[in-house]
Amino acid sequence: MGFLDNIDSPADLKKIPRSDLPALAEEIRRRIVEVVSSTGGHLASSLGAVELAMAIHYVFDIPRDSVIWDVGHQAYAHKLLTGRRDRFSTLRQHGGVSGFTRMSESPYDAFTTGHSSTSISAGLGMACAQKLKNEPAKVIAVIGDGSLTAGLAYEGLNQAGDTPNGKDEKKDLIVILNDNDMSIAENVGALSSFLSRTLSAKRLQDLRKELGGFLKSLPKFGDDIYQLAKRSEESFKAFITPGMLFEAFNFTYFGPINGHRLGHLIDILNNIKHLNEPVLLHVMTRKGKGYAPAEKNPVYFHGCSSFEIETGTCMSRPKTVPSYTEVFGKTLVELAAADNRIVAVTAAMPEGTGLAEFGKQYPERFFDVGIAEQHGVTFAAGMAAKGMRPVVAIYSTFLQRAYDQILHDVCLENLPVIFAIDRGGIVGEDGPTHHGLFDLSFLRSIPNMTIMAPKDENELRSMMVTALLHDGPSAIRYPRGSALGVPLDPKPSPLPLGRAEVLRQGDDVVIFAFGGTVVEALKAAELLHQEGVNATVVNSRFLKPMDTDLLQSLCRDIPRIVTVEENVRQGGFGSAVLETITDAGLKDFCIQRIGLPDRFIEHGAQKLLRTRYGLDAESIATAAKSLLAT
Repeated sequence: MGFLDNIDSPADLKKIPRSDLPALAEEIRRRIVEVVSSTGGHLASSLGAVELAMAIHYVFDIPRDSVIWDVGHQAYAHKLLTGRRDRFSTLRQHGGVSGFTRMSESPYDAFTTGHSSTSISAGLGMACAQKLKNEPAKVIAVIGDGSLTAGLAYEGLNQAGDTPNGKDEKKDLIVILNDNDMSIAENVGALSSFLSRTLSAKRLQDLRKELGGFLKSLPKFGDDIYQLAKRSEESFKAFITPGMLFEAFNFTYFGPINGHRLGHLIDILNNIKHLNEPVLLHVMTRKGKGYAPAEKNPVYFHGCSSFEIETGTCMSRPKTVPSYTEVFGKTLVELAAADNRIVAVTAAMPEGTGLAEFGKQYPERFFDVGIAEQHGVTFAAGMAAKGMRPVVAIYSTFLQRAYDQILHDVCLENLPVIFAIDRGGIVGEDGPTHHGLFDLSFLRSIPNMTIMAPKDENELRSMMVTALLHDGPSAIRYPRGSALGVPLDPKPSPLPLGRAEVLRQGDDVVIFAFGGTVVEALKAAELLHQEGVNATVVNSRFLKPMDTDLLQSLCRDIPRIVTVEENVRQGGFGSAVLETITDAGLKDFCIQRIGLPDRFIEHGAQKLLRTRYGLDAESIATAAKSLLAT
């Protein structure tokens, strides 16, 4: 029995003598590595935040006090300390513990997370609500330096430091900056350089002399400014280090301090918890701390699959087929060789979106904007306005963050920005904050937008060529995971805009499938054929513009229709088919729309969820047979 075996709540943690806490930290790290090696998950971030989680729960009264873990990547130690130790082995498994904080999962999870940079805004809202209700309690927002590249974080800082009614109205909020010099990949931008600025004792003394001499030389007010600047060692450091930024937002700044010195962390949190004003504590941590493979390769172990603990080697089956992401990245490199207008934009995910090789081959045409999807889309619009062909590669779930920029900055003026929408559909164990189930619905309503989804990786290549030749905005949506392994044309050709293809002919029922569901539709047609039912299967290719002539012709001849999409049914592909049929004045038909229901889909393996929600071949065949019975 170790210390961790006796912890079911933060109250149990507080019973442990401070001298024994480092041993508990090592137990927590071993437990996290043990579980994530089996389930996969966000390992490096959580390993780096173990002491921080322990110190917060040791000092504050959680859940009376509220702690918000920005994104939630670093919250595994928090989960282990708050009553989920016995279920932690179910991490990210269907019906098990979520990989992120969820309000519905535990009262210790103050806010549901999954997307970055929300903690300061949410924490400020909680602090203001508590003040209005006269419920004194502390609110702690833990945010990483990567998340601090997003504008939303600064919107929160800006309001938190505002005092419209005088000093008595200061917001009671503690922000802890967990600075590990990383986001998902290495940090980018001027801000990361500023946050990582450190000074040796000698350099500090030299700079003091230089700056002091300069200030004293200023006429009239120089000596006063110098005295103000040297009030104390800490204020002087804040004048020339990251504290300067946060002091400008009217936060009281402490740090930077070593985030792995547990005793020091506890002491400083005990000191600042009594301050009733905006406070920022700058904590330096090491991503992957305590597990050598994760320390060596924090990018891979940011979000990893199962691995061998001793070596860190991935235990997944050897890949014989590339992923859609890899095909996209390789194809873009090929196309860029022949077209110097092509530029690539990512929001802090060069590896995840397949753009790392493009960045190496064409560094001058590669732009990582940080965790700033809104800026990235408008930045791409600016490049398109000057004749470039920007390709914005973003996961479906993160593209949601830039909806207004897509509508207003790209589509309003019909600018040729290409959106490569990765992880379209069910993504698996990361769950409802990461499933890409809404993009078809929220993009379809925007004028000028062309929307495509390939049935396989060869068609993805053709769609990329089609998009680059199109003088307007376009979106190509493809799923997470391995492609189908079909042969690739050496030189992909463009597709006729808005034209679908009939893959199989039948007179009993017609199945319109979109994107990754095409392969299951073909399997369903084979199952139906074995039962004497002949189905027409259409690879729709385009959601917008839709092949209305083919669709209406088939629906007149075969008025029993099944639509299949890996998107919510509301406003998606099936809705578009139904609208097209009714707009044509057709009335004598039966339709079954297969897609995701009007709810947020839980986490679980992709195959399990697709079967559970009727997106597999057997379910499609069953839906088709139900139409024949009407």
